[in-house]
Amino acid sequence: MSEACLCPETYPDWHQQDIDLSGHAVHRLPMAAFMFMPLSYDSYVQRQADEITQLELVESWPGLALSRTRFWGGEILRLLESSDSASRRVTHLESPFLLHGYLHHGDMGTIRESAPHLQSALFEKGRIPKELYLCYLTCDICQERKGGHKILLLRRWQESPRLAKRLKKQQMN
Repeated sequence: MSEACLCPETYPDWHQQDIDLSGHAVHRLPMAAFMFMPLSYDSYVQRQADEITQLELVESWPGLALSRTRFWGGEILRLLESSDSASRRVTHLESPFLLHGYLHHGDMGTIRESAPHLQSALFEKGRIPKELYLCYLTCDICQERKGGHKILLLRRWQESPRLAKRLKKQQMN
């Protein structure tokens, strides 16, 4: 049995960019996770792709899946062109839904090198980091062809006037 690559062929260039996805149509699929580790991740990604195909929906970036895990579960989001579906899994992102991206070159074992860069970039702008979304851009099957392992880290953030005031005060001293 051969495995099919589930990675996106194209993806947005969101490295060190601020992204506003407020109100964007998405397909949400809950997934199982234990202690923040997704269980059977590839099968959930394939299941979601099959559901999107069956619903005849168009993705903004085909194959780009934003995954977020919690201690006991998580979810996978796929960005859609429109929300013309009666499916309970098709919703809109809440407002505000502000993200900051960071492209990590490496696999999950080295992600702790890039996460602090993303975190500090937000703090330096007076923003409070919220949940973290991971977009796996390459897998073991296609990583050689696409130039190595790549993971897009997307950190949701919220503006903090108090932190911005404190940073401004420090810069003046």
